[in-house]
Amino acid sequence: MSAALKSLKESEQLPVLLARQPIFTKNQDVVAYELLFRNQTGEFDNSVTDDRATLSVIVNTYASICRDGEIRSLPCYLKLTDKVLLDSSLPELPKETFALELLGHTEVTPPLLDKLRDLGRRGYRLVLADYDPQDPRFEPLLEIVHVLKLDILKLGLHALPAIIQKLKRFNLELLADKVENQDQFRQCLEMGFSLYQGFFLSKPVPVRGKKIGGNKVVLLQLLAELQNPETTAAALEQIAVNDAALTYKILRVVNSAAFNLRREIESLSHAITLLGLDQIRRWVTLFLASGEVGKPDELTRNMLVRGRMCELLAELMGRSQPINYFIVGLLSQLDVLFDMEMADLMEQVPLRQEIKDALLNRAGELGEVLDDVEHYERGEFEALRRLVESAYYEVAYRHSLAWGQQVMQAMSDN
Repeated sequence: MSAALKSLKESEQLPVLLARQPIFTKNQDVVAYELLFRNQTGEFDNSVTDDRATLSVIVNTYASICRDGEIRSLPCYLKLTDKVLLDSSLPELPKETFALELLGHTEVTPPLLDKLRDLGRRGYRLVLADYDPQDPRFEPLLEIVHVLKLDILKLGLHALPAIIQKLKRFNLELLADKVENQDQFRQCLEMGFSLYQGFFLSKPVPVRGKKIGGNKVVLLQLLAELQNPETTAAALEQIAVNDAALTYKILRVVNSAAFNLRREIESLSHAITLLGLDQIRRWVTLFLASGEVGKPDELTRNMLVRGRMCELLAELMGRSQPINYFIVGLLSQLDVLFDMEMADLMEQVPLRQEIKDALLNRAGELGEVLDDVEHYERGEFEALRRLVESAYYEVAYRHSLAWGQQVMQAMSDN
């Protein structure tokens, strides 16, 4: 049993499935995460506020981010019903970690309004979701909350300017929700939204005739050589010497906390001898999928988490060659990173056919794991195939968040 698999099986299991969705500024920097959670049977569950272990995991893992080489904490939007907010047993949640989000079906009563005013006075940031400008019950809430989420798909982009104009007097921070592509993001940016949420980072904006940049040529040569079962450390090092900066970066990462090595690795051939070809294949793939100018860190972060979670689920299932699952997960957003169609990319990237099939069509055993991980990270827990026990999805996701953070830190130039 690998160390990672042993750690997964020994980790404390939580009573809920948890995922996080980033909330961006207009510069596409992450300023908060929305928590997505359900109980093990797929039902919405407020026990997340009652379980100390769960709250500890949220504070230490889900609210944590690596930025410019430093580990920081960001607030998490926590969805709460009016019933939970008014419950006298609601624990004292750390206000620096949690922003409290009211759901659209909230029953607005005088006791609830009093409770919200009290929470605001105590320093809690209050968010209102599912706003409907035609529903008068939201009016008193607009005087109390700090952030207002506008579902741009439900309300319609064409209707937003008039709605925003009427909301100006409340001096609210407006969050554009359900932003699905870069064109919608641009339109919302022009309307003056300050926060953005949705899957717009997951959609490429293909540039016709674009090729993979010259700085990735060495990585492609290495990846091609790594597909050769008879390759040697010397052959790989001979390719890597053409890019000294790349070799330095690979050595820096493998010497980082992501590996916990007892002795420093000084050359690529030394790394191959100690770690094996699978680990080198991992890092070559990683560097192929990172460092594109103009792309936000959250994209690389998500690619890392997705790759690692695919690999961990494969290990839990006893699948052979878990490294291939890592590669599939990591490269599944390569089209977004390079702004190229995935089919065009697959013609330029030397990968096994089963990996290409998974990336293009979510086909085969590799594809089904990737599909499950994509559902999980979106909070679509009801769509999971249940390839492993339900609780292990959260454990694998949690470990992947922590691992991705370590790698982001190791890859930083600071």
